[in-house]
Amino acid sequence: MAQILLHGTLHVTIYEVDRLRTGGGNIFGKLIENIQETVGLGEGKPKIYATIDLQRARVGRTRTIEDEPRNPRWFESFHIYCAHMAADVIFTVKDDNPIGATLIGRAYVPVADLLAADDEIDRWVEILDDDRNPIKEGSKIHVRLQFFDVSRDRNWAAGVKSSHYPGVPYTFYPQRTGCHVSLYQDAHIPDNFVPEIPLSGGLRHQPHRCWEDVFDAIVNAKHFIYITGWSVYTEISLVRDSRRPKPGGDMMLGELLKKRASDGIRVLMLVWDDRTSVGLLKKDGLMATHDEETERFFQGTDVHCILCPRNPDDGGSFVSDLQVATMFTHHQKIVVVDAALPSGSSAEQRRVVSFVGGIDLCDGRYDSPFHTLFRTLDTAHHDDFHQPNFPDASIAKGGPREPWHDIHSRLEGPIAWDVLFNFEQRWKKQGGKDLLLDLKELGDVIPPSPVTFPDDNETWNVQLFRSIDGGAAFGFPDSPEDAARAGLVSGKDNIIDRSIQDAYIHAIRRAKNFIYIENQYFLGSSFGWDAHDDITVEDVGALHLIPKELSLKIVSKIEAGERFTVYVVVPMWPEGIPESASVQAILDWQRRTMNMMYQDVVQALEAKGVQENPRNYLTFFCLGNREVKKSGEYEPSEKPDPDSDYFKAQEARRFMIYVHAKMMIVDDEYIIVGSANINQRSMDGARDSEIAMGAYQPYHLAKRQPARGQVHGFRMSLWYEHLGMLDDAFVRPESEECVNKVNEIADKYWDLYAAEELERDLPGHLLRYPIGVSSEGRVTELPGTEFFPDTKARVLGTKSDYLPPILTT
Repeated sequence: MAQILLHGTLHVTIYEVDRLRTGGGNIFGKLIENIQETVGLGEGKPKIYATIDLQRARVGRTRTIEDEPRNPRWFESFHIYCAHMAADVIFTVKDDNPIGATLIGRAYVPVADLLAADDEIDRWVEILDDDRNPIKEGSKIHVRLQFFDVSRDRNWAAGVKSSHYPGVPYTFYPQRTGCHVSLYQDAHIPDNFVPEIPLSGGLRHQPHRCWEDVFDAIVNAKHFIYITGWSVYTEISLVRDSRRPKPGGDMMLGELLKKRASDGIRVLMLVWDDRTSVGLLKKDGLMATHDEETERFFQGTDVHCILCPRNPDDGGSFVSDLQVATMFTHHQKIVVVDAALPSGSSAEQRRVVSFVGGIDLCDGRYDSPFHTLFRTLDTAHHDDFHQPNFPDASIAKGGPREPWHDIHSRLEGPIAWDVLFNFEQRWKKQGGKDLLLDLKELGDVIPPSPVTFPDDNETWNVQLFRSIDGGAAFGFPDSPEDAARAGLVSGKDNIIDRSIQDAYIHAIRRAKNFIYIENQYFLGSSFGWDAHDDITVEDVGALHLIPKELSLKIVSKIEAGERFTVYVVVPMWPEGIPESASVQAILDWQRRTMNMMYQDVVQALEAKGVQENPRNYLTFFCLGNREVKKSGEYEPSEKPDPDSDYFKAQEARRFMIYVHAKMMIVDDEYIIVGSANINQRSMDGARDSEIAMGAYQPYHLAKRQPARGQVHGFRMSLWYEHLGMLDDAFVRPESEECVNKVNEIADKYWDLYAAEELERDLPGHLLRYPIGVSSEGRVTELPGTEFFPDTKARVLGTKSDYLPPILTT
């Protein structure tokens, strides 16, 4: 049967199966029972669950039913975003057991029936075996389906539209109004770095300083300081700009937190427990998070620091639990404090302020938009030299250090309390002793309330999103009905919040003119990759929709004859030894993702009869820097091995700027900032735990004229950082003039970066990602760039034959 594009929202309810033969009803079932009894796993009682598949992509899963194996009743509803080619919606019924899931049968609802239906389909569907014959006893499954195509969505390509936009539906946290948001580019930004960027209402963009604001928040807290992190390192300082000193600014973070705790402040920390940080493997862990050091530093002090392993649920197989415990992470980066009200308010009253984004409070993260390689090695980075891409790199051997580009946010108003509630949920699950403060009992902390007036043009509407499950957060609903109402979905005996992915999809579908993305990873939608013998969708499992939604958005605009551009900024390679198997595998997944997207774009252009470069619609960039040597520069006491990549990069005076940001801007009116990467680990919900916020200013929407609020100012400031200039064309990113200019500049900067000779510093940091696109839409090597400069690492990556994709996607 022909496959049809199913692009929209699918509502599915799985009710029950009428009669089912399981377990001892067949030879395989008897075999399972015998194995279970032999290894002491019980009597082998059937555990029945059902899944929803679009072709080979799993898009839904019920909980497991044990008490009624012959007549399992789920009555579970699913709200599914889909962008899949499929012939059928497939319902698979399985019996779960410790040695693996046993297939009972599949039921098929043709997509053609779904699209032809005036309303919903409610039917009992036969369950068939692998040969499409009815299984014994003629079992059927009762399902209801209703599909809403994106073309029927009144919000499709309509933007936020109005201040009455309610936010992303079917999520745990509702949208909050009356909030204030501060956006941060990098950990620090020097005075007078960004030229004046005009905004509507006669305002100018004002950059903020992330680590200075975090320092002030910690210093000025009166009641509590709550922190979560992938890594929190005690031996870093948050204030390093000699032109902007602060009292106590030279204090290391660990000492600062101990001092605040000794002052009577409740300091609670949840830090990911890297299970590889043991002497047998590597003292500071494969990820160098310093988790064991951090825990030891605070032992016996008033700071309560808990190391949290990432366990998704209480069940699962030994192998899957081991993978999760060692490789999946707690990845949220938040700080929540109580703070004084703005000047002019009561001096006694306090409010909640939260920080959310991509920047961990650990080594290597402090940087400014200059992203120096060598010039701060004797100042800001002498005691914070971070370079994990070369073996044995050290300050003694000199630069280049790895510059760090990242994005963060500060949230005030009701949204800050949602971040607080997230921390409380996590602490109650893994924090041990009940040390959370009851803010109502403090008396001076005002309850969640707006921090701006309704008619304030600078007010924000903000919504909190997460990737997390019941294994990491307390208080998820037990019943499927309550979970569905809260925007949660069923996992393997677990409840999952994957609203970050939903937020991205929702924003992409509303986009009118352009999308600008900065992210540490860019891979996914493997259900749409080229079919090859070397991979299958089931093996890869990178099923999140974001790349496919982006390419389908571009396709829809090409078909409508409208301009639309997607800009994506990623690092040259994922942090680590660039030719290592894990890095090369991720680059291979990235190449396949880009390939799928460009093929969609090229096919749409051909169908429209348009001769145009696909990079005018979809274009990828990375960041890099080169610096000429200056007199008085730090001179290392040692040298790298002359044959090493480290030595080559030092001689060439160049290195990538590591893009660690996790941000998307849509039409200069809506922004998502958080900890989630564009990969399956971050978007799945049952893998890495993540947090993000989506925000817009109701008075600065792209309606009759382009949006010119703080989101626009922030993007322009980022482009100034990356391009080293501002241009009138940059205010309309969707325009052909703008994308041509940005591509032209990035191409030039790549040529300067890759050149043999260096005459002067790079004038900007935005580089073309070094790939080409063939006339068929295939991603190819850029001539002369099979490998990244100064490395033995292939730009297009290499498939790994031994690393499980679940770890690299």
